[in-house]
Amino acid sequence: MTAPRFHCPLPLAAGTSLLLPEAAARHAVRALRLRVGDPLTLFDGGGGEYPARIVTVERERVRVELGEHVHRECESPLSVTLVQALQSGDKMDLTVQKAVELGVAAIVPVSSRRSVLRLEGERAARRVEHWRGVVAAACEQCGRNRLPEVRAIEGLERWLAQPAAPSGVRRLLLAPGAAPTLASLPRPAAGERVELLIGAEGGLAPEEMQAAARAGFTGVSLGPRILRTETAGLAALAALQCLWGDWCSSGGG
Repeated sequence: MTAPRFHCPLPLAAGTSLLLPEAAARHAVRALRLRVGDPLTLFDGGGGEYPARIVTVERERVRVELGEHVHRECESPLSVTLVQALQSGDKMDLTVQKAVELGVAAIVPVSSRRSVLRLEGERAARRVEHWRGVVAAACEQCGRNRLPEVRAIEGLERWLAQPAAPSGVRRLLLAPGAAPTLASLPRPAAGERVELLIGAEGGLAPEEMQAAARAGFTGVSLGPRILRTETAGLAALAALQCLWGDWCSSGGG
C-alpha cells in the first residue's frame, strides 16, 4: 500500500524530526487514522520527497522522523501555463485541481468581461490562497513533488497588455471555429513553453480576442463541439500532453 503523502512547507532534512503542520496532522489522525510507526511521505514543493515515519501522536500533534531524500519527479517535459478566466461556483476549484493532475506548470487566474465571478481586494487574495491549497492537495494525490504556481488575479486585458512574451513561448487560445487544430501545429522546439488562454462562461469578448491576437495568441480549435469553460482547458491540457508532453510515445518536446 502506498504511504500517504503530505505537503509540508517546512525545512526538511534527512535524519531530523518535526511536527506535522496542524492541518496535515489533523488529516493524518482523524481521516487516515495513522498511528505510531506508520509510514508516510513528505515533500516541500521544491522537488523530491522524504520517506518518514510517525514517532509520536499526542491528540492532533504528530511528530515524524525523516529518512533520506529521494530525487523522484513526475513533471512533464512540456511546461504549460494555464491562463484561465474566472469561473463561477466551484468550477474554478475543479479546473485548478485537474490542471495540476494534468501536469500544468502554472495557473494565471484572470478576470474577463464575461466572467460571472468577480473578486477584488482581500476577497481575491483569500481565493488565491484557497486555490494554492487546492494545488497542494492535488500534488499530494497525484504524486507531484513540485507545486505549480498560482498567480494573483488580474484583469485579462491588463495581463495581455504587458510586454510581449519572450522568445521560447508559444501562445494558444481556444477559439471555436478557428482553422488550425492542436494536432495541425508543429511540435514545440526543445524547451519551448506554452501559454494556454481559456475564456469564462460565454467565452471571450471580441475586444479580448483582438487583444489576445495582438499579444501573440493563435486561435486553435479542439473540434466541432463547443466545450464548457470547465471542460475546455482540461481537454486542451490533456491533448497537449498527448501530442507534445509526457503522454506521447516520443517522450515530449
